[in-house]
Amino acid sequence: MLDGWAHRQIKPGLSSIAMRLVAAGVQANMVTYAGLGLGGAAATAIALQGYWAGLALILLSRLCDGLDGAVARIHGKTDFGGYLDIVLDFAFYGAVPLGFVIADPAANAIAGAVLLLAFYVNGASFLAYAIMAEKHGLTSNARGEKSLFFTTGLAEASETLAVFALMCLFPSWFPALAYSFAALTAYTTVSRMVLAGRRFG
Repeated sequence: MLDGWAHRQIKPGLSSIAMRLVAAGVQANMVTYAGLGLGGAAATAIALQGYWAGLALILLSRLCDGLDGAVARIHGKTDFGGYLDIVLDFAFYGAVPLGFVIADPAANAIAGAVLLLAFYVNGASFLAYAIMAEKHGLTSNARGEKSLFFTTGLAEASETLAVFALMCLFPSWFPALAYSFAALTAYTTVSRMVLAGRRFG
């Protein structure tokens, strides 16, 4: 829901940093891999109950997620780069809740499982819609230049980042935040399914 606004706010800054990275010989896929590494480190810190460190690493990981696209637009986008970006994004989104589950299984396991299920189904709905959109020749720039067709919804990257940040700031709130965001994610999934039914049915 907030991704379009957030993208417009940070695009100039990302472009400036990306130009410096390109001048230093950095490739887009290198930035994508760095984002995954930082995301994995964030999940590890959270699992060890280092929540502030986890938050800092999450923010750095998502900075890389924005920068890889900016670097790719300078170098030239590739299909593999787009593929890699979405796969590793899903890895990040699964790793952070897993970190909270490991940190406190008794309190967080069920809520974490519910959230991961919601992410799993939402990811499937997103990718399946992108496949059908490609088949029907649809295009969209609603979220900037992307390798895949991006459908919008209430639960997008900006909202997920905000929820992950709240989880790190208030770890005892994890179950309530996880259940609430799982419901919001499920709403996004159902909305996308309704849209798919209208457009492709």
